[in-house]
Amino acid sequence: MWAMMQKLRMRFKSAELKVQGAKLVKTLLLLHLQLLIMFTRFAHLVKFSHTVFALPFALIGFAYALYEKGAFPLFDFQFSILLLQMLLCMVTARNAAMGFNRWADRKIDARNPRTARREIPAGVISPRSALWFVVACSAAFIGVAFWINNLCGYLSPVALLILLGYSYTKRFSALSHYILGIAQAIAPVGVYLAVVGRMGYDLSSLYPLILGAVVMAWMAGFDILYALQDVEFDRKEKLYSLPARTSPKTATAISILTHLLSLYGVILLGQLYGGGLFYWIGVAIFASVLLVQHILYTPKRAARIGATFTLVNGIASTAYALFTILDMLM
Repeated sequence: MWAMMQKLRMRFKSAELKVQGAKLVKTLLLLHLQLLIMFTRFAHLVKFSHTVFALPFALIGFAYALYEKGAFPLFDFQFSILLLQMLLCMVTARNAAMGFNRWADRKIDARNPRTARREIPAGVISPRSALWFVVACSAAFIGVAFWINNLCGYLSPVALLILLGYSYTKRFSALSHYILGIAQAIAPVGVYLAVVGRMGYDLSSLYPLILGAVVMAWMAGFDILYALQDVEFDRKEKLYSLPARTSPKTATAISILTHLLSLYGVILLGQLYGGGLFYWIGVAIFASVLLVQHILYTPKRAARIGATFTLVNGIASTAYALFTILDMLM
């Protein structure tokens, strides 16, 4: 009788442990799901896919700095750490900038039918959560910048000031498109400083500066086109986009001239630094995509912008970066 009671007690404990184990697994799965949902929401908030705009140019700056040193230590541990640091800086700085932009523009976005479904005006992410996200990303960016070297660390608050400050420029200046371009131009220059640790006065040190100017002109040119979607809204809200402050046709012409400057910049880089066959293939693709962009996106075809804009500009930056780096490796 006693033995039977012991067996029943053991079975009861075993069943209890199984129930507790099942509850623990369920809790962990729910936690994992909540974290996944939160990550997805914040990835949508900062348009993580738009990293494809500046990251390829940062990789060019990284590759050029190594090329200047005369080696590509692909399997070197120090190289791997530096690449990781560069990517962390890129991601955290960009997330801070985009998160702050969404927070600063939350009331404007709520009034714009095109942007009313963004995470903050739609209530998916609270303004406070978005702001804490910006603070966390900013702190991480500064921390990683100091991890790289003191020069990058001391310059990181200046970079953040430009990246975050851009969000307010559309309220008082039609040059906001170019300030956005300057903010993005920080990437290749910053990466070069991360690898080399200094900015000299010789021809080689001009490379990241010219590349930064290319990024500025390229980004400003397509941001002007992007603003074609909101001409009437910007005028109503008294926002200073070029299409709203001038006219869609005039703004498109300015965009073309700005993109011609970016094309001149990549040609200049090829001439000054002896670009080979692969480099000029990259330039040809870059120029072709710019041409296609101005055929696709006109004042009368502004509705097309939202659907294909990221893809088209992503092809331009990625192709140019890929063939430029291949050329350095050859």
